[in-house]
Amino acid sequence: MRLTSFTDYGLRMLMVLAKQPGESVSTAELAEELQLPRNHLTKIMQHLARAGIVQTRRGGGGGATLKQAPDQLRLGGLVRLLEEKQPLVECFRPGGSDCIFAGCCGLKTRLRLAETAFLADLDRSTLADIVPQPM
Repeated sequence: MRLTSFTDYGLRMLMVLAKQPGESVSTAELAEELQLPRNHLTKIMQHLARAGIVQTRRGGGGGATLKQAPDQLRLGGLVRLLEEKQPLVECFRPGGSDCIFAGCCGLKTRLRLAETAFLADLDRSTLADIVPQPM
């Protein structure tokens, strides 16, 4: 299974916020630390804010902070949120697809089970479990 860059970058952003509890971190600071495009990180931050995962403030001293403790944020839930509208395969899209095997495919069931197992495994861990430790 391959996660989108949106999810990859989103998880990295959350890891940075989790290692600096209570400190506001700007998107510019995140972009510099993670060496990722600021515009892309801004879109991800807006998504996380709309979902209630982060709180953002504009202006001097502004930035983002986590709204919940890292040990309360399950990785499976975060991946589900960041991957929403990004189905594993075409036939998982709402309304299905034009696949010639629709209705008689054994692969779809196997992929759905694998996806469920993958996310269930991530649900056993929290953001706190993956926060980088100082060296």
